[in-house]
Formats: sequence, structure tokens, C-alpha cells
Amino acid sequence: MSDLHLPPYPLRPIGVNWLGLWTLYLKEVRRFLNVYTQTIAAPVVTSLLFLAVFTLALGRGAQVVDGVAYASFLAPGLVMMAMTQNAFANTSSSLVIAKVQGNIVDILMPPLSPLELTVAYAASGATRGLVVGCVTWVGMALFTPLLPAHFLAVLFYGVMGSLMLALLGTLGGIWSEKFDHIAAVTNFIITPAAFLSGTFYSIQRLEDPWHWIALLNPFFYMIDGFRYGFINHADGSLAVGASVLLATNTLLGLLTWRLFNRGYKLKS
Repeated sequence: MSDLHLPPYPLRPIGVNWLGLWTLYLKEVRRFLNVYTQTIAAPVVTSLLFLAVFTLALGRGAQVVDGVAYASFLAPGLVMMAMTQNAFANTSSSLVIAKVQGNIVDILMPPLSPLELTVAYAASGATRGLVVGCVTWVGMALFTPLLPAHFLAVLFYGVMGSLMLALLGTLGGIWSEKFDHIAAVTNFIITPAAFLSGTFYSIQRLEDPWHWIALLNPFFYMIDGFRYGFINHADGSLAVGASVLLATNTLLGLLTWRLFNRGYKLKS
């Protein structure tokens, strides 16, 4: 008679599966560390090439923007761009590879809740972004002064920016069924939003309506706040920027959790 009271499926563990969450996080971190020349060294070289092209080849090295040399204005934006693009690539590529190779079941079968999956992927993507950002920062500092004026601002916007793109990458990976799909997201959404965020210029030079359009881009606020941490100047409101990033990350996190909970394009 006691068997009648047993559920027809295994009971999930009560509370947080810390071991499973840590294992998935560690797996994702080790995945990008194993190919560090591609995932860490390459973004640094690309960022340094951008710095060289815009300051030397285009002759802008002597220009002054917001009271600082153009190289010092440009460098923080390039660091943030490297951070966020790699945070996106980490989570999106992991999920798409698992789908294409047919081993996504290895992620779905363990007793991990949708929230634990969301946290593990977001944290691993943000970790890659921060690692790439730190290495790029060191590389940039060899060629232009790059000392933080407000370290807490650098830390906050660095973490928030990396987390936002890690969540976007997770959403993109869940939606995509093949590499062409995630490439389309990168080429038509992520890259344009990053390049139009004020990375290479001050939006104060933009006339209306382009100035107001720039203020609608969440990427602008992470670039602007991160740059403020270095040069002590922001083109927009720091309070608005922090609020936008917090709200955006909350919405992206809830959407990611919801899709994991439904098994959207993950379960057949």
C-alpha cells in the first residue's frame, strides 16, 4: 500500500544543487580555458589592432576627447567590447555545439533546475568576459595610460556588461538550431549594437535624432559607465545607466529561466 503514495517520477533534490551547479560552471570555464589562444589571446590581439588603426593609421592619436587623449578615451570601450563579445560567444557556442553534436541531453538529464542552469551558464559566460577584459586591460596599458579613476564603477559595469551578454548568448544558444542562426544574431544584433554604442566616439557629437537613438541602446550605458570608471567622464547619466543594466539583466535572466523551464528548442 505504501507504493501507492510514491510519485511516478524521481523526486528532485530539495534546495539548491550546489554540486551540480558548480560542476556545470567549472565545465564551461575549463572549456574556454583549454583553447585559450582562441578564447583569450585572440580578442586581445584584435583589440590592440583596433587601437592601432584608430590612433595611428587614422591619425587620431593627437586628438582630445572629453579632456583626455583619444587613445585613453578609446581603450576602455575596446576592453568592454572584448569582454562582452566573448561573454556572448561562450554561452551561445556551448549550447549550439551541444545541440549540433546531440549531447544536449547530458545537460538536461542531471538534477539541475532551470534556475541552476541559468546561473551556471550566465556565470561562466561572465567569467570568460572578465578574464578577457583583464588580459586586454593589461595589453592596452602597455600602450596607453589606463588606470581606473573609480574602481567600483569599473567593477560594476564590467560585471553587469559581461552578465548581460552572457545571458543574451544563452538566449541565442537556446533559440539557435545551427551555427548559421547564432552567426546571424551576432552579425545583425550584437555587433551593430556594440559598434553604435559610442565605443569609438562620444555621442555628444551626434545630432538629434541619432543622439536620442544612442540613448536607447543598452550597450551605450555599459560602455559609458565603464569608460567613466577610467576617465572620470560620462556622456550619459550613471544612475540611468545602472538602472538600465540592472533592469535588462533581470528581464534577460527571467526570460532565460523561463525558456529553460519550458525546454524551448531543447527537448524534442
